Amino acid sequence: MPVTVAIVEDNPDYRAGISLILRASPTCTIVGEFANAEDFLDEVDRLLPDVVLMDIGLPGMTGIKATSIVKEKYPRIQIIILSVFEDDDNVFNAICAGAIGYVSKPVTPQQLLEAIENAFNGGTPISPHIARKMLQMFKEHLPPPKADYNLTDRELDVLEHLVQGDDYKLIAEKLFLSIFTVRAHIRNIYDKLHVHSKSQAVSKALNERLVSKK
Repeated sequence: MPVTVAIVEDNPDYRAGISLILRASPTCTIVGEFANAEDFLDEVDRLLPDVVLMDIGLPGMTGIKATSIVKEKYPRIQIIILSVFEDDDNVFNAICAGAIGYVSKPVTPQQLLEAIENAFNGGTPISPHIARKMLQMFKEHLPPPKADYNLTDRELDVLEHLVQGDDYKLIAEKLFLSIFTVRAHIRNIYDKLHVHSKSQAVSKALNERLVSKK
């Protein structure tokens, strides 16, 4: 089945360009196109897209606030930020809000389709320079370890691979587990860490040094 995608982008030309790319792809189906976050939130209960392409600088509610609202209610919806903003605050706040990825504009058709596929399959699509920025931010603000979340050794193994950017299938192959077992471990990790997304779990793991660096 194609990946269902919603677009939240206020620039009509850019929104039309994204739509054209996705409509030409057999792997994606657009279920909604919105110029602001409020209209999208009015329809998200009905649409329940697999992936959302979310701008930050929207009229009215920001894309970061909308991301937080959606992830709180529908943790399984994967949100990719598509934005020209690359400052530390926007990147950090978007990931903390639950965005699975952060891709800088402009983006090529291939990069866009790969980001959607990556997010749908449990990966973390992030532009390379944004990834470097995130790592630097976390390094500069790492506090000492705080809480004991009672993660098992296997859950820590899975969490470490999530931090390394591996998707569910790759984790299963590396740890010699079924993908269903990996998904079960990840659900347990989310529950124990009190997070709702992979990006939040990775952020917490890095912030609180829950896994070793490699």
